[in-house]
Amino acid sequence: MKADRIMTNLAIIRSTYEGASASEQGAALSAHSAEDIRWTEAAGFPYAGTYVGLSSVQAHVFSRLDSDWQDFRFEVETYVSSEDKVVAIGTYKGTYKATNVSFSARATHVWQLRDGKIRAFEQFVDSKSVVDAMQ
Repeated sequence: MKADRIMTNLAIIRSTYEGASASEQGAALSAHSAEDIRWTEAAGFPYAGTYVGLSSVQAHVFSRLDSDWQDFRFEVETYVSSEDKVVAIGTYKGTYKATNVSFSARATHVWQLRDGKIRAFEQFVDSKSVVDAMQ
């Protein structure tokens, strides 16, 4: 691979947010994930837990986001990148299909990369408005 074609860690993470839906973002994620990626959804979030491996992440997170929510998205406002970590700061938005209630919640995503592969993801989110939309 030529040096000018190697993606920076920041470019890799930016690419995971380009999809129009949670499924499309999951597809972009698969191109850069380590086989044993560790994905942590915050305590209090509806899909809380740590999932290992991309198939587990897709089953427990992305497929549920697609089936449970309308227009669920994370709008990134800024990125912070340092060596093997990239942080994305922004806002979740969406409408829970079962209640037709919308929400907005501040969130931060912390990504860990090594050798061009995403090794770990950790979510920090104010889950109250998300849970409230589901009730």
